[in-house]
Amino acid sequence: MGRDMNLLAQSEHSLIAGSPYEGMQGFSVINPSTGEQVSYVTEVDEQGVKQALHYAANTFNKLKASSASQRSHILQRWYELVMEHKPQLAKLLTQEQGKPLKEALGEVDYAAGFIQWFAEQAKRSYGEVIPSNDVQHQLTTIKQGVGVVLGITPWNFPLAMITRKVAPAYAAGCSFILKPSEQTPLSALMLAKLALLAGMQKGAFQVLLTSDSAGLIKPLCENPIIRKLTFTGSTQVGAVLLRQCAGTIKRTSMELGGNAPFIIFESANLENAITGLMAAKFRNAGQTCVAANRILVQQSCEKKLVTCLIGNVKKLIVGDGLSEGVDIGPLITLEAKQKALQLVSDAVTNGATVAYQGTEFGGQFMSPIVLTGVTADMEIAQHEVFAPVICIMSFVDEASALAIANGVNEGLAAYFYSQDVSQIHRVSLALEYGMIGINEGMVSNPVAPFGGVKHSGLGREGGHQGLDEYLEIKYLCQKFD
Repeated sequence: MGRDMNLLAQSEHSLIAGSPYEGMQGFSVINPSTGEQVSYVTEVDEQGVKQALHYAANTFNKLKASSASQRSHILQRWYELVMEHKPQLAKLLTQEQGKPLKEALGEVDYAAGFIQWFAEQAKRSYGEVIPSNDVQHQLTTIKQGVGVVLGITPWNFPLAMITRKVAPAYAAGCSFILKPSEQTPLSALMLAKLALLAGMQKGAFQVLLTSDSAGLIKPLCENPIIRKLTFTGSTQVGAVLLRQCAGTIKRTSMELGGNAPFIIFESANLENAITGLMAAKFRNAGQTCVAANRILVQQSCEKKLVTCLIGNVKKLIVGDGLSEGVDIGPLITLEAKQKALQLVSDAVTNGATVAYQGTEFGGQFMSPIVLTGVTADMEIAQHEVFAPVICIMSFVDEASALAIANGVNEGLAAYFYSQDVSQIHRVSLALEYGMIGINEGMVSNPVAPFGGVKHSGLGREGGHQGLDEYLEIKYLCQKFD
């Protein structure tokens, strides 16, 4: 393959053993801003799945014989190629997903950051020497790749959700079969082709495309060749996948749904809190699992905060992500928009107030909405809104804020703003969440562990913990004569 190769064509196919696998039927990838077809992709069939499993198993056996240094070098080259193709990847991402180009460029950097981090971590899968309780034995541990990995990724961050799974898996010496979202398959294909250019073995990173996710995934989850499942998506689907994996006792890591509280205490710097809230809420039009979903504001500062917040929200520009100056692109589907508007309508019916609503847009575009008077029993406070809707809930004191914040099944991300050092300590310990932003609205970082507690998932991605998710510990007990 040459550097100037055409990475994507008008018609695309699954990538199996480094080559396109053309299916008999397919579906269109649609630009959510324009409704126009970006590309046409064909769906993998049963024979293609069998081939992918065969090549993944064979490649895993070869990867076991490779050195961590070799895998590190290939990952570093993959990182370099992703950065070289940053403009193309970002434009493609905006076309198939809808986010503003400036956010897409940021996602390329974020996605590449995972590749670079795990290129470094590949050489750090250390075992240990354990002091024996006698002189006749030497006790050690080593770490080895878990096996063939199945990854299922969503549409909202189609580059970053892939690299933070594939990069650590490859660093650990595992082969990877990816099922990306049918709404954003092109990003996955381009990443995989760049990985091949970087020198990744042909069966190390394969991409299976389908619009029948359940039909493809269930037999894969039940197949003993697959030794680990990594999934990012809804809690409901995660529960189904766990049941499907139970029969073959697979390793699983799951980043599931969130319902993030964003708490603003009266001691907070309100200007900084609003800046953090704008970032935590409106990135990707609110379509993130760590988006600020419930905005808890202490009563003593609520009026001032709402006034200032609306002033900032009014400045946001909604439109096609490829247009200059756009802050908010379309929602991923018209159904997603209708669901969000229904949640807003239900909240208003039950006593909430629309403090601000921007101009109405057609299609999948949705202008920002600010609701006040939201209460914990409203449906909108019990679900991920996944839209540019701010739900403001008031509280009296720290204890009531914590009760509201922790009063849901999800425990992915939480945020709070306070300048009271003692309060920061207390609240950090009391919040039942896997990640907490303290006077910060953006917590994601490749070098830190990403994941939740309760119904928000299992395991961690990123950080040194992300590599361990793809490694098995083997204990060696050697006796000397």
